[in-house]
Amino acid sequence: MLRIHKEGLKIITGILILLSLLNILLFIYKVLAFPFLILILILSGLFFIFILRFFRIPSRKFMPDENLIFSPADGTVVNIKEVCEPEYFRDKRLLVSVFMSVWNVHINWYPLTGIVKYFRYHPGKYLVAWHPKSSELNERTSVVLLDSKEREILVRQIAGIVARRIVYYPEEGMNVQAGEEMGFIKFGSRLDVYLPLSAKILVKHKDKVKGKSTPLAAW
Repeated sequence: MLRIHKEGLKIITGILILLSLLNILLFIYKVLAFPFLILILILSGLFFIFILRFFRIPSRKFMPDENLIFSPADGTVVNIKEVCEPEYFRDKRLLVSVFMSVWNVHINWYPLTGIVKYFRYHPGKYLVAWHPKSSELNERTSVVLLDSKEREILVRQIAGIVARRIVYYPEEGMNVQAGEEMGFIKFGSRLDVYLPLSAKILVKHKDKVKGKSTPLAAW
């Protein structure tokens, strides 16, 4: 059974109403030849299925492991490199970036169990999500998670050129569980995960990963 995420209910309802009205009016007034009316009806149906698919909730078993940092999103690994994280750590970290295309589920999950030690929302631009400056200039959030062994990671939601809204659930001081929903980014975007240099990366560039399922790294 297809389950739809709460963040998509208003959008899906609105699109369904608009598409229904469009097709009803086209058929009533017959502004196009019948074959074109059928084509528009089919295209409307396919577009609606695409929207349903985008907001689906995947059925996925999760096996937590305190020694692993899981992917916070579905997508493709587009960055694995050592960088200086300028906002919170302000030192060198291992960065793993996961790009979500419009074909991916866009739910974001917490990659580990712990406390939300730091949270910030930053309004910004809408450069393409793979642009090198998108992590600094685009609309984004920064979430620092501290686990029971005093280990910290930073997860950053980044909006892309199509994504125009980041939905976020964290608040500083919250206790969160690995695999719980952290937020949602509506249409094409990226998640950056900043890890300590001692972490062992378990994925490769261009790997396909699944949120709360694929381990990105081990402590």
